[in-house]
Amino acid sequence: VSKASEILQLSDRLIKTVPEVKSVFGKTGRAESATDPAPLEMLETTIQLKPRSEWRAGMTPEKLVKELDARLKIPGMANVWVQPIRNRIDMLSTGIKSPVGIKIGGADLATLEKLGEEVERLMKKVPGASSVIAERVTGGRYIDVKIDRLKIARYGLNIDDVQMLVSTAIGGDNIGEKIEGLARFPINVRFPRELRDSVEKLKSLPIITEQGATVPLGEVAEVKVTDGPPMIKSENARPNVWVYVDIQDRDLGGFVKDAKAMLDKELQLPAGYSLAWSGQFEYFERAAKRLSYVVPMTIGIIFILLFLAFKRMTPALLILGSLPFALVGAVWFLYILGHHFSIASGVGMIALSGLAAEFGIIMLVYLDDAIERYRAAGKLNSKEDLYAALIEGAALRVRPKAMTVAVILAGLIPIMIGTGTGSEAMSRIAAPMVGGMLTAPLLSLFVLPAAYMLLKRDYAKT
Repeated sequence: VSKASEILQLSDRLIKTVPEVKSVFGKTGRAESATDPAPLEMLETTIQLKPRSEWRAGMTPEKLVKELDARLKIPGMANVWVQPIRNRIDMLSTGIKSPVGIKIGGADLATLEKLGEEVERLMKKVPGASSVIAERVTGGRYIDVKIDRLKIARYGLNIDDVQMLVSTAIGGDNIGEKIEGLARFPINVRFPRELRDSVEKLKSLPIITEQGATVPLGEVAEVKVTDGPPMIKSENARPNVWVYVDIQDRDLGGFVKDAKAMLDKELQLPAGYSLAWSGQFEYFERAAKRLSYVVPMTIGIIFILLFLAFKRMTPALLILGSLPFALVGAVWFLYILGHHFSIASGVGMIALSGLAAEFGIIMLVYLDDAIERYRAAGKLNSKEDLYAALIEGAALRVRPKAMTVAVILAGLIPIMIGTGTGSEAMSRIAAPMVGGMLTAPLLSLFVLPAAYMLLKRDYAKT
């Protein structure tokens, strides 16, 4: 405990040397709550930052994390940087606070620890892994009191007498409660520390027999220090070892794909042992599976609405076929910003598909209206007349479309560049929509009229 406290104080001092840090508060081990089963070697530090106006010029949250990670290099410790609320939600839902977690299940703790160390070694080879740490399930030190039944019977004692001494003299016994306002504090009685701070002193603890004689604990029991697990985690009724992996400059799906290939190639799991992927990747995998049927369903709904709007199959297929080209701007914009594809980006692209379909509908409505006006006036007599009608119909949409795009961008750009609460997810949704707003209008202004002319060329008299 003293060594863990020393390391915690050292890490707090190193973090406080960064100018943007206002205050640091850390804890080691678990709190007095069953919902926080943290081992002693886990240090949790809450960092409060100064306002952005007091940061150094050019400093960003990403650069700040890299600087903190570079300063906080303690042998045997790995760093994972997460937001406090997000950390708590991840811990409550999956138990893994890092972006990627690996849960190894089996029966033997020693084998589990070896597998965890091997996975830790392999994960460090995967590009993008900034820190990897596997839990150690052995290495705990315990005082084991093994009672000799024959010896306690010789003194007229029973097992309960010896266990009562061990539990009360060492662990203590609550004999009352002190109340101060709304706070309540237990009154615990046990032997002074100087009588129980070593194995030899524990052997000298006195046991009072029924005859009033005093027998040292070491006379009737073997007291020794043994090795054991500091904490045992279990899932699905099996002991587990968890490996925490933090990543940088990689997308979550791509990293896990490479990591799985690495483990499949170089890790041999014994019979009866399993490996499962968890952490934020678990959410990503569930959401990606949901998107696998949400996206086709969305495209199907768009097609049905297009068919109901035009009462014809050809315009609906034309607009639907143009949607991938409208998404080109979204893909390039994500690449320019350095954003990896995520579920939020996928949601933004789905919304962009709806906007692109809306642009296409309005454009085709104006083109049809221009063609009908030319036909009613008797001007639709050649392909040149059809060409002129399409140009006139498309030109009527330039100003309204420019105004529509300007209004949409005015609403999306502040969301994309925002830095407040929830901005990380919202900016990923807004970014593909902003990029798409640069290509979708151009598609509807230039590509759709040209494609529509090919479809309508038989309408003109040659």
